[in-house]
Amino acid sequence: MTTIAPEDTGQEALFDATIAADERIEPRDWMPDDYRASLVRQIAQHAHSEIIGMQPEANWITRAPSLRRKAILMAKVQDEAGHGLYLYSAAETLGTGRDELLDKLHTGRQKYSSIFNYPTLTWADVGAIGWLVDGAAITNQVPLCRCSYGPYARAMVRICKEESFHQRQGYELLLTLSRGTEAQHAMAQDAIDRWWWPSLMMFGPPDDESAHSAQSMAWKIKRHSNDELRQRFVDICVPQAETLGLTLPDPDLRWNEERGHWDFGPIDWTEFREVLKGNGPCNDERIGRRRRAHQEGAWVREAAAAHAAKHPAHTPHAGTDQEEAAR
Repeated sequence: MTTIAPEDTGQEALFDATIAADERIEPRDWMPDDYRASLVRQIAQHAHSEIIGMQPEANWITRAPSLRRKAILMAKVQDEAGHGLYLYSAAETLGTGRDELLDKLHTGRQKYSSIFNYPTLTWADVGAIGWLVDGAAITNQVPLCRCSYGPYARAMVRICKEESFHQRQGYELLLTLSRGTEAQHAMAQDAIDRWWWPSLMMFGPPDDESAHSAQSMAWKIKRHSNDELRQRFVDICVPQAETLGLTLPDPDLRWNEERGHWDFGPIDWTEFREVLKGNGPCNDERIGRRRRAHQEGAWVREAAAAHAAKHPAHTPHAGTDQEEAAR
């Protein structure tokens, strides 16, 4: 629990009033230590997920079936890198350096989304990731545009717009495969069979097992619980799967007229916990590749730092543009 000094009681009251009024907390505002720590944990996990999440799809850039598909996939992977940078920058406003966050990722002291520890076995997996994984991300992240912490909320506005493109790209890819040859339809169905349940796990454990969800909602970092978001995602996906002509791999899926929602079967949380522990299909491969990329890029970071030190930023005087034009 956060310890509040007597002189901070007024600031605590202001913080509580700001949260209650649905207004934003900004970097220079006073905030409880636990609030700051919770934000760093969530933003760091989100940033790590974007960076690690580049790997499963980048694996298919050189094997995309057409130049159009390759261009789309390259743009998407580039977007994910940008998302990671936005989020690391948001975490830095809380006084946590990027180097520290990356060190915690590389040493296993901070997590990333379990979904990125699964393999991409076929081209259809690129579509399944776009439709299901990015669709789940949008469901989870759109409410974060109203997060109580200003820098995080503002970063999410652009991220969600780009994730919407990713989701549409995946849906269109699956639709093309589903309406293609028998083999292409089977490939699309196989991808959905493998990615459906891990996508449902993306929202985190059930509410009664979530260690952080209730407090995050009280601080308005999150706006909805894990189970609420998961149900919303299922309700969105069922009619979309019907349009795609694909079957979601859950025999318990049924419309519940009384609840006004789709009922779905039990999730294998044992698998979820094992993946988080590092025992997923690709845990070692993904984090190992990330460590190597970081090490091999050290010379670039050192060169950039040396250049910045040698050529400090300066503001040109007002007449520069006019003088250049006159020449």
